Amino acid sequence: MITAHAPAGYIGAQLLYRLKPATVSARAWSLYGVASGLLPDIDMLWFYLVDHGHVHHHRYPTHWPLLWLLALVGALHYWRKTRRPAAAVALLVAVNGMVHMLLDSIVGDIFWLMPWRDTPFSFFTVSTRYQPWWLNFILHWSFLLELALWAWAGALFLRQRRRAHE
Repeated sequence: MITAHAPAGYIGAQLLYRLKPATVSARAWSLYGVASGLLPDIDMLWFYLVDHGHVHHHRYPTHWPLLWLLALVGALHYWRKTRRPAAAVALLVAVNGMVHMLLDSIVGDIFWLMPWRDTPFSFFTVSTRYQPWWLNFILHWSFLLELALWAWAGALFLRQRRRAHE
């Protein structure tokens, strides 16, 4: 996925809206959702600024499903025990981190068994046919899934705005 992590994070925030603490505004909750949908890609900073693209960023720990699974289990436990605002935000972040791994698994190699096994997994492969590289993804059928996530997020946003004005 190239563009779908932000709208997927927004969708996650809206689907988990009932968990939103009263002390967190609707706008902040949505922003936490978008940011957490993008969070695993923070490794792109290391990829470009330090590693200079030598190791694919999906090999970094921020793209290890184990990290997000542990975060999800921990956040769920924290939320169930305390119901604190920070616990709800942590749960949103962990859910969206795991969703990021699932979305990346559609056409991007994710190392589901890291650190034990260095084997990439993806449901589908995007063939290299075009230059620049990103055209291969945009012209692949899977990009329709990204557009669908954008449409869903847009519909949720418009519905939320309509309700706020009523």
